[in-house]
Amino acid sequence: MARRAAGTPFLLRLSVLLLLRPGGEWGTLGCASVAVGSPIVPLGSAVTASCAIQSELCRGLERGKVRITWMLDNEPMAGSQRRGPGGTEVSNLTLPQFNRTQAKLWCWVEWNGTKQRVGMAEIRAGYPPAKPFNLSCILTLSDYGLTCQWQQGADSHLPTSVALKCAGDPRAHSSRCHRSRAQAVTGCTPQGDRSHCTVPRRLLQLYRQMEIWVSATNALGTAESEHLYIDPMDVAKLDPPTLQSIQSIPFQTDCIALAWEVARTNAYMELQCELRYRAAEDPTWALVTGIVGHASTTQHCGFLFGTRYHFQMRCRRSSARGYWSEWSPGRNYTTHEKAPTGKLDAWWSARLAGVGGRLEVQLCWKAPRRQEANGRVLGYRVTLSPRRRGKDPPTVCNTTHTQCNFSVPAGTRRVYLSAYNAAGESAATEVVLLERKGQPLARLWAVPGGERSLWVRWEAPPAPVAAYILEWQRVSSEPRRCSACWQMERDGATTTALIQDGIEPFQQYNISVYPLYKDAIGVPVHTAAYSKQKAPSYAPKLHLKSISKSDAELCWDPVPVEMQNGFITSYTIFWANSTAEVSSATVNPSLSSFVIRELKPSTLYKVHIMASTVAGGTNGTSLTLVTMVLDDIEIQFLFLTLVLIFVLLILLLVCFQKNGRVKKQFWPNVPDPANSSLGKWVPPFLQEHLQVPGVREPGLATISTVTVLEKATWGKEPAAEPASPFPAMPQPYVQQDGPGRPGHGWAAAEPHRGPGGSSETVQYARVVGDGYKGQQHAAPRRYLRSSSSQPLLPEPSPSPKPYQNLWFHRAAPHGCPGDGGCPEELLATFPLLQGLRISGAEELQDCRTF
Repeated sequence: MARRAAGTPFLLRLSVLLLLRPGGEWGTLGCASVAVGSPIVPLGSAVTASCAIQSELCRGLERGKVRITWMLDNEPMAGSQRRGPGGTEVSNLTLPQFNRTQAKLWCWVEWNGTKQRVGMAEIRAGYPPAKPFNLSCILTLSDYGLTCQWQQGADSHLPTSVALKCAGDPRAHSSRCHRSRAQAVTGCTPQGDRSHCTVPRRLLQLYRQMEIWVSATNALGTAESEHLYIDPMDVAKLDPPTLQSIQSIPFQTDCIALAWEVARTNAYMELQCELRYRAAEDPTWALVTGIVGHASTTQHCGFLFGTRYHFQMRCRRSSARGYWSEWSPGRNYTTHEKAPTGKLDAWWSARLAGVGGRLEVQLCWKAPRRQEANGRVLGYRVTLSPRRRGKDPPTVCNTTHTQCNFSVPAGTRRVYLSAYNAAGESAATEVVLLERKGQPLARLWAVPGGERSLWVRWEAPPAPVAAYILEWQRVSSEPRRCSACWQMERDGATTTALIQDGIEPFQQYNISVYPLYKDAIGVPVHTAAYSKQKAPSYAPKLHLKSISKSDAELCWDPVPVEMQNGFITSYTIFWANSTAEVSSATVNPSLSSFVIRELKPSTLYKVHIMASTVAGGTNGTSLTLVTMVLDDIEIQFLFLTLVLIFVLLILLLVCFQKNGRVKKQFWPNVPDPANSSLGKWVPPFLQEHLQVPGVREPGLATISTVTVLEKATWGKEPAAEPASPFPAMPQPYVQQDGPGRPGHGWAAAEPHRGPGGSSETVQYARVVGDGYKGQQHAAPRRYLRSSSSQPLLPEPSPSPKPYQNLWFHRAAPHGCPGDGGCPEELLATFPLLQGLRISGAEELQDCRTF
């Protein structure tokens, strides 16, 4: 039971949906209907609609409350709902401004939470048709169909039908087109969106007036174009005529005779024709009007001699304002020639030859203008005198070019120039070879006249001028002369001239102007100009000329004149370090080097140059440089200082090696008594009596001389020494190098006395051996005496008396008594000999062996 109760609402809703199914065009359902005021309305106007639901016709809706809603396409709209008669639910909707060209309006029913579309009405909006305009028609004689075309107006956003209407002349009772607009017929209907159509011949009445217009109709109205009243034959486009022959009229005139034939379709019409012609060099056509078509021939004058022309012709009805026929096929004709006329413009330069005394002349001239050439010029002739009847003057040049180099006798002031063609030769032009010594122009300048022309202006000199010569040469890295780059201005009063021959944009030209006087040629004045400028093609490449710690000198090669593309106004140099500190300087274009100052030492910089004209600038490639730590002068000073120190060191080392005295001042030879050989030394005459092994075999260290020191007693004479069986005590020995035996001389050393003859000075000897262990000495050895003002021992312990050689005294018996004492004791009391040891002293016992 519960399931059946739950399924009842679902079945009821399903039955309602089946009942409320969509209906026809007006949204009519079995129990619902939708109506709108008008399905097509003007765009922007108001739209009204209503939706009615009859509850008694819809089962299941009798007891429930029905709610009606609206949707315009997918946008909900609010309407007003009320109950109508007979239990009808009605909802009204008003759209105050309908701004859509097309939309669908839906009516929805909401019952027990369920929505269902019950009706729909489609609404379209637009404008009335626009008025067509620019209606024109043309009659084609091939099929006699009248083709008309027009332009449509603005889009109406609604389906629109267009038709070409026509009506006959009301005075013509037999017209196929009826007399009134109500009786007008549709001549043709354009296909698709086209705006032209053709009225067939059966609907036309030729040679009579017809009324023609375009009608456009849609649901909101009808629009018509302006009405066209024409005779179809007045708008007929005729077939072109055919040119038959063209020939010159004799007797050297500039006239021609021309014949033609009209088309067969135009044979019975009164025609008006036009002739046009032009030479190959002419940019435009020359037009001849007012030619009667049926005349078939005409004459016209004013043609140039020896010139090739192209002719064409067309015709139309003489009484009509309609269309001309197409131009006939062209026909070419060349007029007969005549001898050249007029004078030639000539310019020259002359110089005296070195040896023969002849005048070398370079003569240039301009080809005669087309109206003066009278045909094709075959050549030019230069003579020294004018042509006379029956006599040919001497010819110095005969050429097909416009310049000639020749030599004439010195003093020649005139030559004669003429041109000739197949019909004859022109009158001679006198060329006077004047000197260039006249007054120059007061001022000269040039401005662009276009991309390929230059206007040259000047201030005339005070003297009257007969003519002017203008020369121009293109400036390039490889100089070359243009022989044709000149022109003559024959009006001496003019102060301007236009140069057009050979002028190219972005190229520099040097311009010279010569005033021509009656008896001289003026000194030229020069200027330079560009017809158009732009930025240079590239900037110069920078080179590093020199660099220091704060300055860098840069140089560059100027941009070739062909690549400058204008006058260089300045060079700008930019430099930046690694911290992006950018600086710049502007350089005069006449310079090719620049010094950057106030740079930081040992810093990397990037430098580039920009070349500028009035039309822009171009940057060059970047140059990387690093400033130096020291300047060149500082480096040179440091280098010289190091070299000087090095030289001084070398000199010192050499002095130390070569000079022992200097060497000993820094490294004195200090004797080593412990290694002295004094104890091993025995005079030669005692070596036989002393059998001491140490004496006979001395050690490695040898002492060659010992100087015995003496100390004089103050105020006393030295006491006489007792007699001895041994030889007397020898005097102190000093080794002297004699000439006989170098290094083996001996001399007695005398005591050295102090200043004033006092004997306070103690004489002692410096014991010099072979030096320290391992020390090398250069031979020969010398032993020097030394003087000192200091006593060797203090007064309480005076130095011993002058010693005799202890080895040669007899030893005192019993412990070496006596004045002499034992050698070891005596050696021990001598301060400087305490370190000496005598080898073999153990054999001496107590000196009793002596």
